Amino acid sequence: MTSPLFVALDTPELERARDIAVRVRNHVGGIKLGLEFFSANGRAGIRDMAEIGLPIFLDLKLHDIPNTVGKAIQALRPLAPAILTVHAAGGRAMMEDAKAAAPAATKVVAVTVLTSLDEGDLTSVGCDCDTHAQVLRLTALAQEAGLDGVVCSGSEVKAARKLWPKGFFVVPGVRPEGGAAGGQKRIMTPRAALDAGASILVVGRPITQASDPDAAARTISATL
Repeated sequence: MTSPLFVALDTPELERARDIAVRVRNHVGGIKLGLEFFSANGRAGIRDMAEIGLPIFLDLKLHDIPNTVGKAIQALRPLAPAILTVHAAGGRAMMEDAKAAAPAATKVVAVTVLTSLDEGDLTSVGCDCDTHAQVLRLTALAQEAGLDGVVCSGSEVKAARKLWPKGFFVVPGVRPEGGAAGGQKRIMTPRAALDAGASILVVGRPITQASDPDAAARTISATL
């Protein structure tokens, strides 16, 4: 069985990303490349990373009018990422166009509420509801739009899985027992997130900033 652990390579440096990916390749199920990496290296950088042979989670969190998002994903089709993200807040029509434009084998998942946000942050942008309720509302919308799943924190994944039993659930903000929270506000251990219903786990700094990334990935994998 492929490991559910994906390592987040949040760096603009192609060589650093390649070095870490090669070192941890035997203990992770894939690599997540986000906006920071893509802005610096573009499609050529994604193709270069694909040569390592690990599934690629392209985490661009697209959010625009439906036509724009659809055309952006059409431009990304040659990369054939295993997973691609859009923002659920873009609405049902945008998510429908995103899924229609993506390669058939690509899982399109919607970001619900960023793990860097809490209820105070939601209130500040005019969302008068708690985090849990907002995640479930957007999960239901993503399901209606025909997406493959959502991104949510470990705190909400159990309820989201109950709402959408066959959904694909990406859980970031995962930290080993005793690990620093970093920029995340809603975190959970890898084992607890899997037990709650996560399909894949995204771990960044605990692996990438470790003195030995391979050993760190191996240690986390051993708990799964």
